[in-house]
Amino acid sequence: QVQLVESGGDLVQAGGSLRLSCAASGSFSAYAMAWFRQASQKEREFVAVVSGAGGATRYADSVKGRFTISRDNAKNTVYLQMNTLKPEDTAVYYCAALPWTGTLYTNYRYYRTWGQGTQVTVPS
Repeated sequence: QVQLVESGGDLVQAGGSLRLSCAASGSFSAYAMAWFRQASQKEREFVAVVSGAGGATRYADSVKGRFTISRDNAKNTVYLQMNTLKPEDTAVYYCAALPWTGTLYTNYRYYRTWGQGTQVTVPS
C-alpha cells in the first residue's frame, strides 16, 4: 500500500504553467499513477495516467498537448507539468495509485489510494 501527498497547487494566470508533484511511500514502481481533478460541483474527471515504469501514458482530450505526466521512481514521485493553463483547468487535483496490471485505467472508480488534493486556480 502506498501513501500519497500532493503539492504544487497555486493560483496562476491564464496561459501560465504549473507543476504538481505527488510524493509516495511504499513500492512505488509497482503502481500505475494517475492524476484526476474535481471542479466545484462537478464529478471527478481523469487527467492523465502513467505506467509503473513510466513508459506508457494516457491523457484526457481536454489536456492533451498541454499537460505532461512523468514519474521518477528513484524519488518515488509523479509529476504533472501543466502548460497553457485555462480557467477551465481550475479544480482540486488528486493523484491516485493502482497496482500496475498492464492497463492504463482512466475511470476513478478503479483507484483505491488517493492523496489529499491540491488546489489549482486559473482566474478568467
